[in-house]
Formats: sequence, C-alpha cells, structure tokens
Amino acid sequence: MSDNRIPVAVLGATGNVGQRFIQLLQDHPWFRVAELVASERSAGKKFSDATVWRLGAEMPEAVRDMTVLDYSADLQSVVAFSGLPSEVAGEIETRLAANGIAVVSNTATHRMEPDVPLIIPEVNADHLAAIKTQQANRGWKGFITTNSNCSVMHLVLTLKPLQDAFGLKKVLVTTMQAVSGAGYPGVPSLDMIDNVVPYIGSEEEKMETEAMKMLGGFVDGAFNTADFVLSAHCNRVPVRDGHTECVSIELGSDATPADVIATFESFRALPQELGLPSAPARPVVVRYEDNRPQPQLDRDTERGMASVVGRVRPCPVLGLKYVLLGHNTIRGAAGAGILNAELLKAKGLLPA
Repeated sequence: MSDNRIPVAVLGATGNVGQRFIQLLQDHPWFRVAELVASERSAGKKFSDATVWRLGAEMPEAVRDMTVLDYSADLQSVVAFSGLPSEVAGEIETRLAANGIAVVSNTATHRMEPDVPLIIPEVNADHLAAIKTQQANRGWKGFITTNSNCSVMHLVLTLKPLQDAFGLKKVLVTTMQAVSGAGYPGVPSLDMIDNVVPYIGSEEEKMETEAMKMLGGFVDGAFNTADFVLSAHCNRVPVRDGHTECVSIELGSDATPADVIATFESFRALPQELGLPSAPARPVVVRYEDNRPQPQLDRDTERGMASVVGRVRPCPVLGLKYVLLGHNTIRGAAGAGILNAELLKAKGLLPA
C-alpha cells in the first residue's frame, strides 16, 4: 500500500460510526487513517485501550497503538471523517473547516444549512458547487460536506432513477429500522425484544426534508427543493443491521412495474463512471423472489453499498409500490462518507 495516500482523521473514533469508518478505511487505496479523535474519556489512551471493538472483524492493526486525540486537537490531516455526537459536532466541524480541513460529516448538525452540500454521489454530485459558496460566505479555507440520514439515503438512491425517468408526485414510506441506527448501546433490549417501537426522534422530519434537498437543484448559489411531496412513518424493529422500507409512489408519468424494474437495473451514475473505489457496481439491485429483500440475506449486497429492491408491483392508491433494504452503517453512514470523499478527490476539491 502506497505511503502517498492522503492522511485522514476519524472524529468520534470510538463510537459505532467511527469504528465503521476505521474498518472501511483499512487498506483503502487513496486514504490512510492518520489521526483518531474522541472525547476526553478516551483522549491520551491507545486506541485499543480506549475502545471496545464492536464490529465482527478484528480491530485493524494500524490503529491499535495510535494515541487518541481530544476534541480540541489541531489536526494535520487533509480530510476529517466525522462520526461525532450531534451535541458536539457543530463547533468542532466548524473549527476544522475554518482551519483548512475538508470535513466529511455523517452528523445531522449541518445537513440542512443553506450553503452545505448534502451529498449522495449517484444523486446530486452537482451540489458540490455549494462548496465555493460556503467558503466565500464563511471565509473558510476548508469546507463541510455531509451525507444524509441512513433511512433517507437508501430511499433517495431508489427515487433518483424514477425521478429522472418518470418524475415524482407523491411518496409514502414506512420504515422498519435496525437497532444499530440508534448507536451504542442503542435501544434497551427489554424495549426491543418482542416489540416494534413506532417512533424515532426527528427521523420522519429528516426523511421528509433531506430528500427534498438532495433531489432538488443548486442554482445561482442556492438550493431549490424538489417539487413532490413525501410522508414518512419510522419504526424501530429488532434487527441488528439493515433498514427495510415499504414505499408507495405516484409517478409523474405512466410506468409499468417492468418499466420501473428496468430503470432500477440500468441505473448508473458518476461514481460508477469514475470507478471510485467504494462505489457499488450496481447502486440499486433488484431481487425477484417473493420474500426478498431481507436484512440477513441482502444487507451486504455490493459490500453493503447498494440499495436492494424487491416486490415491485402496482399500488391501488398511488400507482406503484416496492420494498427496499439498505445497510444503515455502511452505505447509510460511514461508507457514504468515504464515497463522498472519493468523489471530492476525483473532482480535485480536496485542500492542497
């Protein structure tokens, strides 16, 4: 592995999303983990002493003996991947961007700000034009980009090809979201076992607003929201990883289920054209079995970076319906941030 790889920092390195960043960056061809940042409880310790590794594979050897830095550290990395808690992310991410670092954030804090791009590379890579507006507005040398909420990530990946091919009028989505989406330790087991919790704080609002921003345009230095309506019901279910969503759509023009399936299967975009290292070969994968997709069977499709769709069929109310599944901590979180950083590098937008 080349020593010329770009040095990157992981913020919130001991948390669930931080650990997933570290795992996915192991042996990355373009980036190497150079700095780990966490709260004062972990700062000053070796990463292996500060962290209970919760992912299936072993902790990467390259980070075991790294000393964890505290939130106030002056970082030397070019890119900072942020899995910070929302209560501290605002000040830290802003300070690092002002100091010339490209902050690639998984945190909700800055997503809806009027000069911060909220990016899914297959969907709205053109929104990266907002970086220049952001830097001009704030006098920053660096910048902040964000990826979306994990549930809207997979929904929007499937809506984009339909929007382009047929237009969208109305979308109704009901989610069945994995407990890992709540972080660690997440939802108490006695609340989840033999149960479904029909509320996730601010989740429905995030789905309904973030989708509109990503599927809209960026024109004359401002974001324009998409012109369809979206309603979301969000539920927590006793699944470890993988969000399932039931979607009903009124399209802007007539389309059969076969038309929609063909649109999903042919969908390719800039990450696939550029051959970005983390890009799935197929952003949307269609399953034809009656009982798919399922979290246990399908969440790792395309290394966890694809949205998996099944049961595409007519809807007597809105016209079309389908089921989708996506990995919430890979494509829905850390993997999305890494793909965003790859796009930034490919477009020549990382700080020198």
